[in-house]
Amino acid sequence: MNRTIRAAAFSALVSAAFVLPAHAQVTVKDPWVRATVSQQKATGAFMQITSAKDARLVEVKSPVAGVVEVHEMAMDKDVMKMRALPNGLELPAGKSVELKPGGYHVMLMDLKQQMKEGDTVPVTLVVEGKDKKRTTIEIKAPVKPLATASKAEPEHKHSH
Repeated sequence: MNRTIRAAAFSALVSAAFVLPAHAQVTVKDPWVRATVSQQKATGAFMQITSAKDARLVEVKSPVAGVVEVHEMAMDKDVMKMRALPNGLELPAGKSVELKPGGYHVMLMDLKQQMKEGDTVPVTLVVEGKDKKRTTIEIKAPVKPLATASKAEPEHKHSH
């Protein structure tokens, strides 16, 4: 009997010790940054973001860029246009929002250095809930080569 009470108390203590902070409400999967060539001043960052509650990605920061913005690519008549999202990106509860080439993405502009394959880029995401409380999420995004093909961009091969 005494052993059962101690086991239950230990279990409760362990559970309490591992309660995750509020930002665990938002998860980020597979972040990456596209590599650049010398003198290139902009690139994209991509990832999947899932929020447990309705929220909005309102700001992104990185020390490697002078300007960081959340953008969308959209067709306007027959022209693909890219524009900043001044009000941020909606993160509907429980739905994964994919930031990918050709869709929503983070633009890193006024780059301070070349993004080389194998480097890691620190990125800070600021997410705002419906209650206007902001959560900061720090991620490390690996730099992948220019030719990285995604599901949105099927790899194409040239025959010789």
